[in-house]
Amino acid sequence: WSCSTVHLSPCTNTSKTKMNCIELNVLLSPFEYASLSNTNLSQTSCIVFDVLRATSTMTVALAHGAKEILPCEKMEEAIAAREADPELILAGERGGKRITSQLSYSFDFDLGNSPREMKRELVLGKRIATTTTNGTRAIKACKGAQQVLIGSLLNISALKQKILNINPKRLLLVCAGTGETPALEDTLGAGALCNLLWLQLEKAASDSARMACDVYRKNHMQLLEAASEAKNARHLLSLPELAPDVKICMQQDTHPVIGEMNTDGWITL
Repeated sequence: WSCSTVHLSPCTNTSKTKMNCIELNVLLSPFEYASLSNTNLSQTSCIVFDVLRATSTMTVALAHGAKEILPCEKMEEAIAAREADPELILAGERGGKRITSQLSYSFDFDLGNSPREMKRELVLGKRIATTTTNGTRAIKACKGAQQVLIGSLLNISALKQKILNINPKRLLLVCAGTGETPALEDTLGAGALCNLLWLQLEKAASDSARMACDVYRKNHMQLLEAASEAKNARHLLSLPELAPDVKICMQQDTHPVIGEMNTDGWITL
């Protein structure tokens, strides 16, 4: 991604702490983040949004005491991690549903990709390897960034404060999307963070950041209703066992913790 340099006077947050002027950009689709491996992200903080459901589920798992989470792009990566550590919990989905041995040609996965499954009694102190259709792919695409943070509506205000604290040179919000297309719920998540930071970042915001912020502002009083019309939510809502996840994931500030990927590829608090 590219963003023209904007020269501004020092920005300030609401507590009057001086900030550098942060370049803000939003990638709305998998097509855009697929090229990140060829981009220098060493001075960029990335926040990944897969609101329905990967990053929301990871946030809940960490809030409930999971020790660390390994995002895996392919099922084979997660299975190899399990073989190396038999105590590791396998989680994830394909087509929204938990991965079975018939699909993996190996293990039945212990958990799916639902925040409701990340119960404290199951994940407390545990290490989890997870693979999802889009979310884990988006997270791994950001490898090499200065920070890779796990974003959701569930921790949106905590993310705002984190950005104000670390004051990165560049802030890149990565929307995981659905299949190979943009996802409305991810745009709403990215837009919610843009909205919270708009006072500080407006003048250095890309057009895509302005679009995401505008989408959020037009729907902020009816986030659940807006997301429920989108492709991913309609699919989840059509499955009785997954339908409740939509409402859970569209709530704001219910789990104010932030996962961050370390240099070994594991996500911890």
